[in-house]
Amino acid sequence: MEGFFMNFIWLQWLGTAFGITQVLLAHKNNVNNYIFGIISIVIGMWVLYHSKLYADILLHLYYLVMSVYGWLYWKFGKQQHETPITYATRNEHLKAAGIVAGCFVLMCYWLTQHTNSDVPYLDSVVSAFAWAGMWLMAKRKIENWIYLNISNIISIPLLINKELYIYAGLTVFLFIVGTSGYLKWRKLIKNEQELRPQTA
Repeated sequence: MEGFFMNFIWLQWLGTAFGITQVLLAHKNNVNNYIFGIISIVIGMWVLYHSKLYADILLHLYYLVMSVYGWLYWKFGKQQHETPITYATRNEHLKAAGIVAGCFVLMCYWLTQHTNSDVPYLDSVVSAFAWAGMWLMAKRKIENWIYLNISNIISIPLLINKELYIYAGLTVFLFIVGTSGYLKWRKLIKNEQELRPQTA
């Protein structure tokens, strides 16, 4: 049991290292952030399974799919060239809100009726905002940081309750970087808008 616990802690540190690298690269608008993210996701799924955070496991599976999609979309976009950072359209805002609502309802039902989760509602709301945030990040929309930070701020006490202190610390770090990321992306959008008339 002690050996398993030590490996469990080691896996949390390893996943945290890859997760930190991923978010720092995303903050810098570097498309290769997804490579580190995928490794962190796989490690996280193992840890979450043993902590009975089942909605987060599904969330990580979604992260895995969206990471592959996001990497391809960032790299090539729809016109076979790199997709720029933009603000979400009204339609995209509605879709993001729909993802939050739909995910929350489905996760609540699944966790309360078909699992032994002891934190179904908090687990569901964390996942719901993260699902929407990851979708917006894959689309390279600046609002992804807002949705992800809502998920992060709710996730912190949940992880502490589960005694996943390393992941809780990582989530605090992600919240700080998410705030900084939003400000940096906003500056990048402004710079691009200022340069656009010169290149027209």
